[in-house]
Amino acid sequence: MNPPDRRTLLAALAGAIAAGVSIGFSELVAGLVPGAPSLLASVGQTVIDLQPPGAKDIVVGVFGQNDKLALEVLIVAVAVVLAAGLGVLARRSFRAAVVGFVIAGVAGAASAIRDPRTDVVLALVTSTAATAAGIQAMSWLLATLVPAATAAGSLQGGMPDWSRRGFLTRSTALIVGAVAAGAIGRSMIDGQRRSTDLAMTKLPRPGRTAAPPAGAALAVDGLTPIVVPNERFYRIDTALLVPRVDLATWRLRVHGLVDRETTLTFDELVALGTFEQYVTIACVSNTVGGNLVGNAKWTGVPLRTVLDMAGVRPEASQLVGRSVDGWTAGMPTDWVMDKSREPMIAVAMNDEPLPVAHGFPARLIVPGLYGYVSATKWVTELELTTLDAFDAYWVPLGWAKQAPILTQSRIDVPRSGARIAAGRTAIAGVAWAPDRGISRVEVAVDERWRDATLSNPISPATWLQWRTDWDATPGDHTISVRATDGRGDVQAYLPTPPAPDGARGFHTIAVSVS
Repeated sequence: MNPPDRRTLLAALAGAIAAGVSIGFSELVAGLVPGAPSLLASVGQTVIDLQPPGAKDIVVGVFGQNDKLALEVLIVAVAVVLAAGLGVLARRSFRAAVVGFVIAGVAGAASAIRDPRTDVVLALVTSTAATAAGIQAMSWLLATLVPAATAAGSLQGGMPDWSRRGFLTRSTALIVGAVAAGAIGRSMIDGQRRSTDLAMTKLPRPGRTAAPPAGAALAVDGLTPIVVPNERFYRIDTALLVPRVDLATWRLRVHGLVDRETTLTFDELVALGTFEQYVTIACVSNTVGGNLVGNAKWTGVPLRTVLDMAGVRPEASQLVGRSVDGWTAGMPTDWVMDKSREPMIAVAMNDEPLPVAHGFPARLIVPGLYGYVSATKWVTELELTTLDAFDAYWVPLGWAKQAPILTQSRIDVPRSGARIAAGRTAIAGVAWAPDRGISRVEVAVDERWRDATLSNPISPATWLQWRTDWDATPGDHTISVRATDGRGDVQAYLPTPPAPDGARGFHTIAVSVS
């Protein structure tokens, strides 16, 4: 097989650059025009919504909280490769390459229109403009490779006007322009969403406050703080771009198997009275020893207060939380109505208005349940139904319908693979079993178990810190940890993957002592 000639490679590069121009231009339009969709995010959201069972576990396991960035990079890469093929095709038939770009534009528009919040006209305008920009960029670059006969629809023939310098100059300009447009556009899109935080600057004083008890935190360098700051708190959800919610028009609707359908504005919601509580929440995709878990102080309205306003019917066995973007989480009504725990509609996080990325203006916090079956961000509906009548977002993709958070523990200090000096050293970490609490943590060095010292727990709904001191001797060692919850149950030893209802196993690390 003969290698492609230089002009074929340059034609492929022209197509690839044209794709970048199209994507960058669409991001700029989305940033400049409020309500215009990001086609890149729309395609990514379609990929997320159509993912096969098991995909979430793999992607989050590999990329963690960078899963959305990885998906967008993959989409751009695929678009560039496909467009490179269109660039080569354009040497034979420019019209055929144009059709390829139009098909891509239609796919982008169709993905955007899937979102019920999207303005259809703006989606079509954005897609058309981005497609035209890409076609024009490809035409402009290919003009340096062939005579002006491209307008006739064929790029066959001689190459008397080929100019490598002209191609290099134009391609460089387009690459710089595409990157700049994309970066500026995405920055403006993010700014549109951040600005909603400013809309909520005042909240009523909570009727009941919360504070950690003395001894809730242990003094160990490198240990995860007992309360995770907002900017460090993990984020796992299906939204490539966080929803932009207008507080003035936001409503919370309670409907379904209720006596009275109820709708509340934000002011009406918080007027019901708020309280504070510390709750540890976790993502079901968290692997053993992973960091997709965190503890925060949440301020909000008791969920049962709102449900009581509507009157939950006896046959309602499932509460479904629905986000403004249509995402759903379903939880047993009995779990929510159990007075041993305090589920809430949170409006603040760590004494700050609820950050946009964490669900502004309101989200559900339900102690003891994994987030995918409870922690609805950007919540706008609460529907009472039955467990048999509805499967929430993740259930058809192979995840369990009911998912209490498993008892888990993690070693933070020392880090796995660390080289430490011989002598006394601290081994420390965190353990959690919301909302059962932790009664005991044991640490094994080379399979010899010992009890660890525990911090004073804030409540059964939160994690706690633990530590033990070890007289480290030279050599290679393994360290493991296991926790016992407040009911006396020891965390599971046999390892399992996160799917379908959470990872099991003891967190074990290896260290070298010299």
